[in-house]
Amino acid sequence: MLGPVILAASRSDKMRRFVSAAPGTKQVVDRFIAGETVDQVVPIVEDAADKGLEVTLDVVGEDITTPAQAEAARDAYLELVERLKDLGLGTRAEMSVKLSMFGQALANGHELALANVRPVVEAAAAIGTTVTLDAEDHTTLDSMFAIHEELRKDFPETGCVIQSYLFRTEDDARRLAAAGSRVRIVKGAYKEPASVAYQDKAEIDKAYVRITRILMEGEGYPMIGSHDPRLIAIAQELGRQAGRKLDEYEFQMLYGIRSDEHVRLAAEGHRMRVYTAYGTDWYGYFMRRLAEKPANLLFFGRSILTKG
Repeated sequence: MLGPVILAASRSDKMRRFVSAAPGTKQVVDRFIAGETVDQVVPIVEDAADKGLEVTLDVVGEDITTPAQAEAARDAYLELVERLKDLGLGTRAEMSVKLSMFGQALANGHELALANVRPVVEAAAAIGTTVTLDAEDHTTLDSMFAIHEELRKDFPETGCVIQSYLFRTEDDARRLAAAGSRVRIVKGAYKEPASVAYQDKAEIDKAYVRITRILMEGEGYPMIGSHDPRLIAIAQELGRQAGRKLDEYEFQMLYGIRSDEHVRLAAEGHRMRVYTAYGTDWYGYFMRRLAEKPANLLFFGRSILTKG
């Protein structure tokens, strides 16, 4: 299984240096990363809006080691909000944030992350959009859910992400599937031990279906994060069985993957949101995309060989 090996490499400084220096890296990174600056990502948001798509924007970067870096991450999102406001794109784009970027792993990290993310959520609400808290590895989730609950007191549309490979997630889904909630379901892209997570793809997929059913039958707003045609079709059927209209849930897919499917689902009347990452600290995000799908790794390998 290459996935766990790649995920382990995502934490290796030596591998980071090797991948960053490889001659074919930029070609592959550009497939998954929309740009390095706000100026580069704004045209992508505008193009998506023209196609009937929505986006969620992620400023990449997770290895925060100082409070000053966490504040810089906060300011990067505040800059993004200002640009969306100036361009009138607030209703077409929400934001996704990783609390690790806001200082969650530092001393007093829970309080620091909450203090840094709150002004971003407040600024987003002021321009008519929302923020979703991305799930990271299982050790961070209790803090993430607590921050999510705290933010929802003042900003009830704040979303969160749950991961089907974790044993705990079905219980989390039942708790979260309440009126007004916004919950994104994904399979999960971190290296987790067998004590807390399914290791077999078939079991992860079965859990994904069970959790999707819980969300569809609940009172919240499900966000189906998947590129898998079978899981997408199952989600559509579960939505029909639950009596949901097409605008009462949405699909989400990554920028650069199955772009034709983005447009097809939107043309069918579904809400379709493209998860769009940008920024200079792309390594961790990029490695998880390689781990998720062997074809991505093969594409990367061919690029290195042809550019070498």
